[in-house]
Amino acid sequence: MPELSYLGVLRTLVRHNVDFIVVGGIAAVLHGAPIITRDIDVVHSRTPENIARTLSALQDLDAYYRLHPERRLRPDASHLSSPGHQLLSTRFGPVDFLGTASRDGSYEQLMPHSIEMEVGENLTVRVLNLEKLIAIKEEIRGEKDLVMLPQLRRVLVERNRT
Repeated sequence: MPELSYLGVLRTLVRHNVDFIVVGGIAAVLHGAPIITRDIDVVHSRTPENIARTLSALQDLDAYYRLHPERRLRPDASHLSSPGHQLLSTRFGPVDFLGTASRDGSYEQLMPHSIEMEVGENLTVRVLNLEKLIAIKEEIRGEKDLVMLPQLRRVLVERNRT
C-alpha cells in the first residue's frame, strides 16, 4: 500500500495545471473538522483540455482503478468525461476523481462555492466552502456523510462566532 500523501497528490495536480476542487473529507479537515479520512476527493473540470491535463497528472501519479488492483486498469478520457466517480490508487494513496459531487455538483456548479486555500508551502488549491460541503453531505446522506455532519455543523457554528 502506498504511503498517504495528500500534498503529493495536490502538488502533482497543480503542477499539471489541472482544474479541480477539493471536496469530501479532506475539504472538511482543511476547514478544521476533526475527522479522519483515507482518501482525497476532487471534482474535476470535464473540458477536453482539462481532461488531457488530468490524464497527464494521473500518469505521473501512476494511477489505476482500485477495484481490481492486480489488473492495474487506468482511466482514459471517456472515463474522466463522465459524471461518475473514478476510484483510483496512486503512488501517494487513494484518490477519487468525481465528475460530479451531487445532483448539482459539477466543477462549474461548485466553483462559486469554492475558495482558494493555502494547504502547504507554496501550494494553493480550490476547496469547497463549508456551507456547500454540508449541503452536499445532507443531500447524499450516506453513512459516512451522516456521521460527519454534526462535526461540520459545529465547525461552521464556531467559525460564525468568530
